[in-house]
Amino acid sequence: MNEAGSAQILYPVFAMFLLVSIVLMHMRGQRFAAMRSKEVDVAFYKAYPDGGEPERLRVIGRHFSNLFEMPVLFYTVVLMIYVTHHVSTFLVACAWLYVALRYVHTAIHLGSNNVMTRFSVYFASVFVLAILWVTLLVQLLRAG
Repeated sequence: MNEAGSAQILYPVFAMFLLVSIVLMHMRGQRFAAMRSKEVDVAFYKAYPDGGEPERLRVIGRHFSNLFEMPVLFYTVVLMIYVTHHVSTFLVACAWLYVALRYVHTAIHLGSNNVMTRFSVYFASVFVLAILWVTLLVQLLRAG
């Protein structure tokens, strides 16, 4: 890919930022609503003791935290692909597939929360992430 085309690998990172932002704003809205309705005492958010937050808010909070776990490896590999000039159409497609799977995972986790479906989508995203890493490693080894 040429220099201008290599920037294509960065656009999925912006899409992940958008996903994190959407989940953050959703969490904020749900937490503020719970405090306004006195469902949760504002003091809970000082130290987050166990049992002080309804399950739906714990799910959102856990999901938000999850967006800073495996996706960190996604951001890292994308930047490594970009800076080592190993961008390809295949890797860009894999990056977009990873992001799409994370959006689907979010919709499931914050929607129906069907655990088996959610796990299947999550592990599919991990598989795509592994493909990104392995492909980059192979390319680097071949380049010497």
